[in-house]
Amino acid sequence: MRVDLFDFDLPPERIALRPARPRDAARMLVVAGDAPFVDRRVCDLPVLLRRGDVLVFNDTRVIPARLEGRRGDARIGATLHKRLGLRRWQAFVRNARRLREGDVIGFPADVAAIAEERHPDGSWTLAFQGDEPVEVLLERAGRMPLPPYIAGKRPTDEADRSDYQTMFAAHDGAVAAPTAALHFTPELMAALAAAGIAHETLTLHVGAGTFLPVKAEDTADHAMHAEWGRIDAATAARLNAARAAGGRIVAVGTTSLRLLESAADDDGRIRPFAGDTAIFITPGYRFKAIDGLMTNFHLPRSTLFMLVSALMGLDRMRAAYAHAIAGGYRFYSYGDSSLLLP
Repeated sequence: MRVDLFDFDLPPERIALRPARPRDAARMLVVAGDAPFVDRRVCDLPVLLRRGDVLVFNDTRVIPARLEGRRGDARIGATLHKRLGLRRWQAFVRNARRLREGDVIGFPADVAAIAEERHPDGSWTLAFQGDEPVEVLLERAGRMPLPPYIAGKRPTDEADRSDYQTMFAAHDGAVAAPTAALHFTPELMAALAAAGIAHETLTLHVGAGTFLPVKAEDTADHAMHAEWGRIDAATAARLNAARAAGGRIVAVGTTSLRLLESAADDDGRIRPFAGDTAIFITPGYRFKAIDGLMTNFHLPRSTLFMLVSALMGLDRMRAAYAHAIAGGYRFYSYGDSSLLLP
């Protein structure tokens, strides 16, 4: 499909620079089948779902993966993207033209890395020096990797260390938050449980590639970034049992959805999964594992807007986004949410 079909105009003032407080007070646009759009709040979720439904969350934890350093007199910025080994990470590098293979980049707090190899996509392999775990080094020298549409408008601060982390965060490795789950609070989870709505977790370490623009003119020519994920056998079994009993599987976030779909067989049965997924979902895709999606509002021409258009239909999602823009919804990572039920 032509990528320009997924374009739309978003007024810059609609981009949220801070999350709603409390988190579950964020607005939520309900798009259910062909029914009229309904404006609700995230805290209304217990009455919008059914007893027996299961929400599936991504329990990855965002690491402070943005580093600012120097190679000689040159300022070098690095955003870690994907772990390649114990001390080696693939990173997107700013001012990379000043970098050569073998150069040492010095970061704050005595952290240093060797620019080991440049990849065809322009990213680099960075090999961190020393004996400490890289995660320890990042806690000393790194900052939270806010998306460029936020970081370009204000500096990262201490509040982002908690604001850009979900309550489910358990496994280090993401360099972008699974933002749909940012809206959840212990109080909301208790209300969902009281309503008979269960939840499960999986792990998908979100990479910085999620923010890369689609530069191809046709979706068939876009190379999707890969991310590592895991669904254990017990979780897969419980999800299959819930669906067999009539419950709906509702992914919280596109990251959860992409991993569930990667793990499902052609009959819709979710299998245990551990490894990379580069699944690219566009209109025409047949969903196998999920029955609904809760997700924030995405960038124009992005793979994520293509995904929601595959789930609900392109015309339907263009209309939903027009409704959200006209209604003052807040967009992107710190913005409001939507509940999509085909």
